[in-house]
Amino acid sequence: MEANYFDTYENLVQQAGTFHGDICHGIKIGTRMTMSGLRRIGVTDPKGADRKKLIVFVEIDRCTTDAIMALTGCRPGKRTMKIRDYGKMAATFINLETNKAFRVVIKSHKKPGENENDAQPDFANLPEEELFTITEVEVPLRPEDLPGKPLSRVDCAHCGETIMDGREVRRGEQIFCTPCASEADYYRVVG
Repeated sequence: MEANYFDTYENLVQQAGTFHGDICHGIKIGTRMTMSGLRRIGVTDPKGADRKKLIVFVEIDRCTTDAIMALTGCRPGKRTMKIRDYGKMAATFINLETNKAFRVVIKSHKKPGENENDAQPDFANLPEEELFTITEVEVPLRPEDLPGKPLSRVDCAHCGETIMDGREVRRGEQIFCTPCASEADYYRVVG
């Protein structure tokens, strides 16, 4: 990243920590992940001039995601952050203008038998290749995945609720929402 946006790792950690509420292991990881991902896709001003060319997929719903959100300005409500909670400290940064995309994943620094809190590398000074596995990837985005107004709306044949942007499940001639097509994964109707 250019010095004009990200002066120092410490300043970015402070920004992310303020957004998150404290500075923890995940904020430190997320800050370095963001620095690495944005630099590799050529985004230097994610909250300003480059904001319309950035989408980030995160793979965890923890502190690391808050750091990435704080430093990039990407948010689920703006459709610029996609959360796929696989429980992994990983994020994919995509430059929509160039179609360059890199997935950044924290390497395990824990030794067998070691407590999770004991295995904290020096996120400020370790080289990227020691902290992360970084892979150039291709992310096939559909128009329905991009920021903007919904491109489609259909109603579920079972519950009647509206489904937007191609998230419906088709069974023959009928259209269902995902919870009606399969068992809802986070709630059960009571009564």
